[in-house]
Amino acid sequence: MVEPFGIAFDKAGNSYVIEFKGNRLLKITPDGQTTLFAGTGKAGFSGDGGPAHAAALNEPHGVVISPDQKLYIADTHNNRVRRIDLRTGTITTVAGNGEAGYSGDGGPAAAASFKGIFAIDLSPDGKTLLIADLSNRRVRSVDLASGIVRTIAGNGDKGVPNDGAVAAESPLVDPRAVAGDRRGNVYVLERGGNALRVVDKSGRIRTLIKPGSVTPDLKGPKHLCVDKRGDVVIADAENHLVRRYHVKTGETSTIAGTGVKGPLNRPHGVWMHPSGWLYITDSYNHRILRMR
Repeated sequence: MVEPFGIAFDKAGNSYVIEFKGNRLLKITPDGQTTLFAGTGKAGFSGDGGPAHAAALNEPHGVVISPDQKLYIADTHNNRVRRIDLRTGTITTVAGNGEAGYSGDGGPAAAASFKGIFAIDLSPDGKTLLIADLSNRRVRSVDLASGIVRTIAGNGDKGVPNDGAVAAESPLVDPRAVAGDRRGNVYVLERGGNALRVVDKSGRIRTLIKPGSVTPDLKGPKHLCVDKRGDVVIADAENHLVRRYHVKTGETSTIAGTGVKGPLNRPHGVWMHPSGWLYITDSYNHRILRMR
């Protein structure tokens, strides 16, 4: 594998792995057979409306699969989110017009401008696509039924939001990843801000982890997910750790890694399998790990 950054799972037991520098999506069957599923291996943009294996991707980062078996790719440097129907293998664009910029809120997501889509997630019911629009310093959502995009956090300014403020009217430092939970919360992970924030279902934002609040501080965290207990798991990449934020207590613990490059080497992704296994994309060791 070439720098795996994301992994997702379908109902048939197959895994799908995004390779950042490989510009590919690989499919791994339950018996371990690996095939090319999307991407030509060469960076670019092409292929919408045709078979995914013939389409070009441009340094993709994230991947998620909806309950209706649609696979979504954060096609980062194409400034798009693309969708593959797992039944037909056809790829299309669902968000982003390919132009780096900010526009389109209140209208169709496919006509909107984004800048640096590094991570995506789906709401637990599969009805809403969540997008970390990093270079626009915003978190945006797409209603998959209507295709309409809106901003749910970030006003485009760089800064630390005040606790309790309206999230969509507040600054953010650099939202690198986003994840939703079953209570209607949206968690936002900031790479350079080294912070974890949450937007509650009323649209108010609050900081959960900030520099100086944990030891060691977060250091260039890249991804997060919500586990079966509702806690937040963080790929703390530059610390070479995977950590858990315990929602009920506010405590943070280390669950994988020693803090030294080796056992983990800049992990860029953490993903929950429906069975309860936690998968870690150990990106610079070019491998995928799993743990209970």
